[in-house]
Amino acid sequence: MTDKNREAWVDIAKGLSIILVVMMYAAYNTGEYTGETGYLHYVIGFATPFRMPEFFLISGLFLSKVIDRPWRRYADRRVVHYFYFYGLWAAIMIALKVGIFSRSPAAMTHDMAVAVVQPYGVLWFIYMLGVFSLVAKLCRQVRIPHWVVVPVAAALQMMQIESASYVVQQFAAHFIFFYAGYLFAPLVFRLVAWAEAHPLQSLLALAAWAVVNGLLVFSPGFEVLPMGMKMGYAAFPPLHLALALTGALALCVFGALLAKVRAMDWLRWLGEHSLVIYLAFTIPMSIVRGVALWSGLITETGAISTLVLVLSIAAPAAMYWLIRKTGMGTFLIERPAWAHITGTRPQVDSNPRNSVRS
Repeated sequence: MTDKNREAWVDIAKGLSIILVVMMYAAYNTGEYTGETGYLHYVIGFATPFRMPEFFLISGLFLSKVIDRPWRRYADRRVVHYFYFYGLWAAIMIALKVGIFSRSPAAMTHDMAVAVVQPYGVLWFIYMLGVFSLVAKLCRQVRIPHWVVVPVAAALQMMQIESASYVVQQFAAHFIFFYAGYLFAPLVFRLVAWAEAHPLQSLLALAAWAVVNGLLVFSPGFEVLPMGMKMGYAAFPPLHLALALTGALALCVFGALLAKVRAMDWLRWLGEHSLVIYLAFTIPMSIVRGVALWSGLITETGAISTLVLVLSIAAPAAMYWLIRKTGMGTFLIERPAWAHITGTRPQVDSNPRNSVRS
């Protein structure tokens, strides 16, 4: 069921983003084992500047509606919400990968303890959403003006900080996009409204953006590697920041145009449930990639990556459908009563604000 209060273009933009994120892991995970690159590596190369910034920018778009709530309500919705799903799925992944597959209970206990302060694997994104929400609220609480936060956050992003702390590293790299989504939400919504009213001009603008972004990414110095991407001129920090922001806006505009196409309802569904896809895609990814390479039926890296991409998205979607159908395992996609701060839990359990769709 789709929440009628949700913006279709937002969900479609998130759908595009989750596909790009899973595509990146599918391509690089496959490339790690084949030692080769495929056509998906070039798609991901093109999206490198804006792939994660888009997710964070969209996550900040509706922050202004809740940031002035009392601390308890805000923390429940914007901090505990994300940390619950992070903690749950980190425990599941560590138990499976380290405790069961590697048969190392000691290492499993160690990894679970470290995961409290060092985001585990791909789940760093969920962890950082909680951190960003907390920092944004603190900035609001102590009245740090936007004209201070934005330049500092932008400077941190352009410094390309390398740190032993993954929290520090990812905070520096991505907080600017979350905060920009919060601060410039009215401008983003006006841009989307204009795009919806002027589809032809918007398509031409998107085409021009795609050409510029592609030329700067695949300019002298670029290298497509089995497990990564070295950009050309787009790697220059100020240019990288500019391309990240324009790319994030481009996906918002593209989402608004696709929202008019009824055949894109599946993409809207993916975006509406993007967090459940993000939380669960790595488990089927490892299985599908392992089976595909073992069988030898497919040998081309691009084809294997595509198979891994499709099934890594389909498996969490099937899991979500099965949970909703049977009512079993709802704690995987919806916070139970004990995971809410006392006195903040909504009266209706099925409220979409409690589930990983939010």
